[in-house]
Amino acid sequence: MPEAQSVSAALPQPALEIASGYAFAGPALDLGALLWDGVCLPDAQVRIPLPMLNRHGLVAGATGTGKTKTLQLIAEQLSAQGVPVFLADIKGDVSGIREPGARNEKVQARAAEVHQQWEATGFPAEFYALGGIGHGIPVRATVTSFGPLLLSKVLQLNQTQEQSLGLIFHYADQKGLDLVDLKDLRAVVAFLTSDEGRGELKDIGGLSTATAGVILRSLTAFEAQGMADFFGEPEFDTGELLRVADDGRGLVSVLELAAVQDRPRLFSTFLMWLLADLFHDLPEVGDVDRPKLVFFFDEAHLLFNGASKAFHESLTQTVRLIRSKGVGVFFVTQTAKDVPADVLAQLGNRVQHALRAFTPDDQKALKATVKTFPDSAYDLEELLTGLGTGEAVVTVLSEKGAPTPVAATRLRAPESLMGPLDAGALDSAVRSSSLYGRYAQAVDRESAYEKLDSRGGAKGPDEMTRVAERKAPHPSRADDPSVVEQVVGSGMFKSLARSMGTQIGREITRSLFGTARRRR
Repeated sequence: MPEAQSVSAALPQPALEIASGYAFAGPALDLGALLWDGVCLPDAQVRIPLPMLNRHGLVAGATGTGKTKTLQLIAEQLSAQGVPVFLADIKGDVSGIREPGARNEKVQARAAEVHQQWEATGFPAEFYALGGIGHGIPVRATVTSFGPLLLSKVLQLNQTQEQSLGLIFHYADQKGLDLVDLKDLRAVVAFLTSDEGRGELKDIGGLSTATAGVILRSLTAFEAQGMADFFGEPEFDTGELLRVADDGRGLVSVLELAAVQDRPRLFSTFLMWLLADLFHDLPEVGDVDRPKLVFFFDEAHLLFNGASKAFHESLTQTVRLIRSKGVGVFFVTQTAKDVPADVLAQLGNRVQHALRAFTPDDQKALKATVKTFPDSAYDLEELLTGLGTGEAVVTVLSEKGAPTPVAATRLRAPESLMGPLDAGALDSAVRSSSLYGRYAQAVDRESAYEKLDSRGGAKGPDEMTRVAERKAPHPSRADDPSVVEQVVGSGMFKSLARSMGTQIGREITRSLFGTARRRR
């Protein structure tokens, strides 16, 4: 184990005290050099202990302050130490991590300032795209494994409709009706409101025609926006994200989201599905010397906007518990106030880039952010508005789990390409992957739609859907209160509404998010 990093006694006393808080004995990631009184002090290095990366974190700051490069810097060092990384590439400019960076005057100057031994280096990477839209190996999920809570958020359903969707999933699970793609779900909803299927749910409240109509119309609109490609088979095995390259470096999994950045609710919810699926499958490991995976959740505020209480509670629980499975989660957003307090309280590592205070709302956000930091030797309000690009305020958890002193930091330069890969090189990397043949071609097997079609005779799922949509009242009409009371009041559905379903008959076991546990 390396010796603790020495701290120069020539540093000013306040800077010396801060620097001493980052002199860790074990393996650590190097973020940069301490800034004190406007001067960069390269002998005082700011670092994060590797074992503390599963204690979660926050990377925040205004647009253009360097958050993406900070992600790249952290991802490179994790990969170099054998830790797999997942990155959501919202703007399409993280793919360059696969190729060595370009040495130029700006990079050389930064490296000299912070005493960084900069060497152009590419890192092992796989590239993915939701449903194959964009450059990447297609990532798909079945509707069954996605679950009612996450799907309700994507479809923007209200609480009553979310609860009813949970009831529909419960019925499909129990009857062995596989919900692979959206047409399967539409078929089951239409069947449960048809003359033949209406009695199937009478013991636990039934499904109102109004609610069924809203769900069907939401699904139709969702499909019309080109979303159907994201649901289907072969379903992506999230265990692929835990791989290590042949040379021992952690694989960097880059999910390209630029092609769907105009559908933020979709990609934020899909990222949550990836995390929830990992949560099911990984065993408990407790405290480890290095994380099994570090997951960067970009544009995190989109995940919390408009979230139901059940969704919010499940998200908080997942973040709280996944640490013990060796997974670290970093939320990336503009301000700390974008993250709910009960989630923010679980984020032990903070990299806060500059904030702007041009408006009263900006000033309020600045004051709220300052309150989330430990007591500091800096004037944080002044500091946070004066940081330059590639500078940040840092506090992390020490090897003993205690917060380190707040440190203004000039960050190191990434060693990989700081920009997107050429489209041709990216396509070549995707097609040469060993995973491409496994996931590239969509498969449409027999599932709920086909099973109901074989039972439906003259009135198949498509016709039942049209009838249900035609009969349903307009979405603005309130759902029948008596039906809601029956659904919510049933003991079975209370369990489902909390996403803590148990296996009953043929029902699929579901976890915190109502997502299905799968056997691999």
